Amino acid sequence: MMENIDIVDENGEPTGKTVDRQTAHAKGIRHRTAHVWLLRRRPDGVQVLLQKRSDGKDSHPGCYDISSAGHIPAGVGYVPSALRELKEELGLTVEESQLHLCGQRKIYYESEFHGQPFIDYQVSNVYYAWVDVAPEQLSLQVEEVAAVVWMNLEQCKAAVRENGFKHCIVLEELEMLPER
Repeated sequence: MMENIDIVDENGEPTGKTVDRQTAHAKGIRHRTAHVWLLRRRPDGVQVLLQKRSDGKDSHPGCYDISSAGHIPAGVGYVPSALRELKEELGLTVEESQLHLCGQRKIYYESEFHGQPFIDYQVSNVYYAWVDVAPEQLSLQVEEVAAVVWMNLEQCKAAVRENGFKHCIVLEELEMLPER
């Protein structure tokens, strides 16, 4: 089934037109996403939960990524979509009051995956939530998520800076997160 998403203006506001996700990425049509970073406190500092994308993903297969992220279906808001993605991808129920808005990012990225052009043109609201959960307590959506791992936030920033592991994380987003 094709998922329709809103075509949005530069501020992430729906224009009243929709497009299917595949066409949006083939033609570089601006759309919305919600990104959620899960954080927990440990004696050595804040840790961030990273999701390893499944090998079958249409973009960045097998790469470590944001705790949970997803495209926003047409007619749905950022927050309900963020909460739904957490439930679908990780089996995690989070209350709206637990989500904290870090800010909004405008993303434009061109690449090729599985032999097809991929143009990602999105407006993304970036959130974080304090959730201390063991990886084995999560119920991973295997089509989306191969594994999850907690990593010290400062070490994660350094590894992203140095490209020390296979990831599709943008340092700018990690820099938006609280350090304690």
